[in-house]
Amino acid sequence: MALGKLLRLTLFGESHGCCVGFVLEGVPPGIAISVEEINEELALRRPGRVLTSPRREEDQVELLSGVYMGYTTGAPIAGIIRNRDVDSSFYEEVVRHRPRPGHSDLAARLRYMGFNDYRGGGMFSGRLTAALVAAGAVAKKIAGRHGLGFYAYLRRLGPATCPEPRSAEELERLREERNRSPVFCHDEEASEEMRKALIAALREGDSLGGVVEVWITGAPPGLGEPPLDPLDADLAKAFFAIPGVRGVELGIGMRAGEKRGSEATDNIVLSTEGAPVPVPGYSGGVLGGLSTGAPIVMRAAFKPTSTIRKPLRTIDWRGLEEATITGRGRHDPAIAIRAVPVVEAVTALVTTDHLLRWLPYRLEHYHWLERNLGDE
Repeated sequence: MALGKLLRLTLFGESHGCCVGFVLEGVPPGIAISVEEINEELALRRPGRVLTSPRREEDQVELLSGVYMGYTTGAPIAGIIRNRDVDSSFYEEVVRHRPRPGHSDLAARLRYMGFNDYRGGGMFSGRLTAALVAAGAVAKKIAGRHGLGFYAYLRRLGPATCPEPRSAEELERLREERNRSPVFCHDEEASEEMRKALIAALREGDSLGGVVEVWITGAPPGLGEPPLDPLDADLAKAFFAIPGVRGVELGIGMRAGEKRGSEATDNIVLSTEGAPVPVPGYSGGVLGGLSTGAPIVMRAAFKPTSTIRKPLRTIDWRGLEEATITGRGRHDPAIAIRAVPVVEAVTALVTTDHLLRWLPYRLEHYHWLERNLGDE
């Protein structure tokens, strides 16, 4: 199964296998891309940072095809990221017999009749998001040529909240501040509150959930193919493919259920460029499954890490008896932190796929204007 129609992504690999990787089809030729640019994106997601998993991975992509002399060739781009710091002892000693609560262990064993690779979660592991980020770096380059930009940050971590951007114009300035933060929050005070909340949870052997917010800027009106491939629906599906996502919102999201129409309906005004846009943005930049030309704002809620030092109830496959399990191994105390570059990458992949689908309409629109508004 692939993500996307014109820009098609396939992932492969397992957490404790030799590598994880991707194949990205449909990339136009002539897009400037380098290994260094992809590795810069991977460095944001890489484990081993403060407040993340202590697993030490280099996360350097190896491009196998589709790029020559610094440009895409039009052929499928294949890349791998090797797993070099693997420790399977906890999984062989414990998880082999006792499925971890909150993980895919139970359902995967039943679905694949016990033949699944359970080490580190196998193909269900967040480790595969490294391949998502690498492929997303290519998608960003394609979208950037058409003026689209993507910005994700940690909106909430447990009880602490990062202030939302005031406008799309300040996102590039905030990016540098976000990248300096250990929790990808562009506000220094909120970043410190998040850090303290996570340390407090760790001291109690626990973890925290969080919310990642992403902005899409520069998207032209009309991206999306309703009724069955709306832009927001495709983004939501892709978000749910990220391990740990438990909820997705567009615009004001679930708060819409508490509002009156007068409190949740955008007005249509003319921008400084003279284009009609909905404001102030309750709709999140998508109406009827189509982008409106306004910034698109979505959020993904991530569950707290399920592997914790507190004992949890499970079963032992040897005799099907009830048992307990206490988390070991190397895990992120908050999935949402390293999910920030992942959400940004997935957003770029889906939006760029819809951009490539939309471009023929743009050309046809140009010809229509030429035929109907040209000199007689």
